[in-house]
Amino acid sequence: MERWNNFVDKFVNLDWVNIALSIAIFFLFLVFRKLFTKYINKLILRLSKSGSTKIVTNILKSYEKPLRLLWAVIGTYLAFQYLDYLDVTEREFVKDLYRSLIIFVVGWGLYNYTANHSTVIYNFANKAELDQESMLIPFLSKILRFLVVVITLVMIIDNWGFEISTFVAGLGIGGVAFALAAQDTIGNFFGGIIIITERPFRKGDWIETPTVEGAVEDITFRSTKIRTFSDTLVIIPNSTLANEAITNWAEMHHRRVYFSLGVRHSTTSAKLQHLRNRIDSELKTIEDIEPDTVIVRFEEFTESGYNLMVTYFTNTNQWAKYMEIREVAHFRMMEILEKEGVHVSTPASLVVTEDPVMVLSNEKEE
Repeated sequence: MERWNNFVDKFVNLDWVNIALSIAIFFLFLVFRKLFTKYINKLILRLSKSGSTKIVTNILKSYEKPLRLLWAVIGTYLAFQYLDYLDVTEREFVKDLYRSLIIFVVGWGLYNYTANHSTVIYNFANKAELDQESMLIPFLSKILRFLVVVITLVMIIDNWGFEISTFVAGLGIGGVAFALAAQDTIGNFFGGIIIITERPFRKGDWIETPTVEGAVEDITFRSTKIRTFSDTLVIIPNSTLANEAITNWAEMHHRRVYFSLGVRHSTTSAKLQHLRNRIDSELKTIEDIEPDTVIVRFEEFTESGYNLMVTYFTNTNQWAKYMEIREVAHFRMMEILEKEGVHVSTPASLVVTEDPVMVLSNEKEE
């Protein structure tokens, strides 16, 4: 009975005014939190529509949820301030707890900011003209988020008075041991970074190296997958590929055609000049040949006749289209040869018999 009376006395003597103020402050901050969130969303939409700087918009988006928690933290702290007889906010544990919550709120917002695809990583990629589809960008974003998490945890642990120097030293020793045990993997990793940042090739490019030739199918931080023309898949470590000479045929804007056209000794000088001029003019009329690159010249005397050098560039680098253009040019030249009555020379070591079989001979063309 005595205990009950003591409890009743304490309950009656409580500072109900301050308790009511504490409860009112707490709920007031909850209301403000909802209003704050509502108007922040409106502000974000307004900034987005007005085309204002994306940095402010992204920061507001990133801290939308963390600030809700911050309002609740501030509300509880101010509410406890009015409960003087409890001395809640004066206790070290509560101070450490509130400091940790504030650090957590800041870290949470930074984590959201680095996770946003419109953040500093992508802005940096635009300025550096990096491929937006490159895997380097999401990888750097993950690294940045990981660093934010680690720094936030370290700050919270340090806030509670724990010794972190030993922990950091242990991480350093462990990192050295890991690096020694994974030298090849680390070499491939940095090789992948070099390939992705320097961009000697991209997915879909046709490349040639001393090791392999084919189309790039995929690029990872460990290796590059290349599909050969035999339809086989070759996986090359990036450390190997980064140290090799790479020919990127996909960067070739035009394909070159070069060959020698041999005619017989019976062709006169005047007819040879006329033939050269006709071939030169005809090649320049073909739509898919760059006219400024056409060169037809009397190249040399041979044992079997005279050689005309023919060279030009096609306006495409696609193999099938290139072969089609080359075929058209060859047929046009055959038509000219037929109209001019000029015969292609036969090599001195070959003679054509009545049948289509070629036999070896040391006889020269008469």
